[in-house]
Amino acid sequence: MMPGAPKRSAGLTVGVLADTHGLLRPEAMEALQGSDHIIHLGDVGDPSILEALSRLAPLTAIRGNIDLTGPCAQLPATKSLTLGCHRLHLLHNLAELAVDPTASGLVAVLYGHTHKPVIENRNGVLFFNPGSCGPRRFALPVTLGRLRVTEKAVSAEIIELR
Repeated sequence: MMPGAPKRSAGLTVGVLADTHGLLRPEAMEALQGSDHIIHLGDVGDPSILEALSRLAPLTAIRGNIDLTGPCAQLPATKSLTLGCHRLHLLHNLAELAVDPTASGLVAVLYGHTHKPVIENRNGVLFFNPGSCGPRRFALPVTLGRLRVTEKAVSAEIIELR
């Protein structure tokens, strides 16, 4: 880089998890190390999980269908979040999406609930479910996700925990 030239931002690394159901695996904590921000998409199950995550990086969390009583009931059901210059919408159950992502200027919709990891593009909007990193359910993999947020785009990846 030439002297005096503006520095290019390397972007943000965002850890994304859902459906912990009271279990925060050590492998999940290890995978989230180095995150600039962490998002929990509901079904937390135990508020100590949020405390542990917030020690790694700034945390944004919403509640899921198992979080309707106790301390996690205080979490919002949905949230819009701006990371860098990109607007993201967080909710637990995609079937309850009450906004038009394209019309609302969203770059991504992040959700959980199904325990199935998904990365898809719908009309230019990223739809991302990191899967579940809580108790194993059926034959589904134990996963979480990572977003890379740059000035130009938001990209996603699924991380399978062993």
